[in-house]
Amino acid sequence: QVQLVESGGGLVQAGDSLRLSCVASGRTFSTMGWFRQAPGKEREFVARINWSGSSKYIADSVKGRFTISRDNAKNAVYLQMNSLKPEDTAVYYCAAGSISALEYRYWGQGTPVTVSS
Repeated sequence: QVQLVESGGGLVQAGDSLRLSCVASGRTFSTMGWFRQAPGKEREFVARINWSGSSKYIADSVKGRFTISRDNAKNAVYLQMNSLKPEDTAVYYCAAGSISALEYRYWGQGTPVTVSS
């Protein structure tokens, strides 16, 4: 059974940093990603990374502030978020088992991030 478990969310102030983690179990995945959903808004893509880490895509809205990485030995993917802004407030979801660039088969339960001004 595949499970994705996120951690690392919390309440921070604008300008602070957070590192989200997602550990997968049940199988390994060539591509893993992060999405977020703010209150009252649709889910949006944040970042994705391939198996070797040689290919990374970061959404324009967070480019230069967020980075994605992975540790295949731990079957984990990370999202380092720096210079956080109030508009980054959302529930962040880990995704794996890509069907297309924006469609994934498996999702975590989400970890909330709240950035206060």
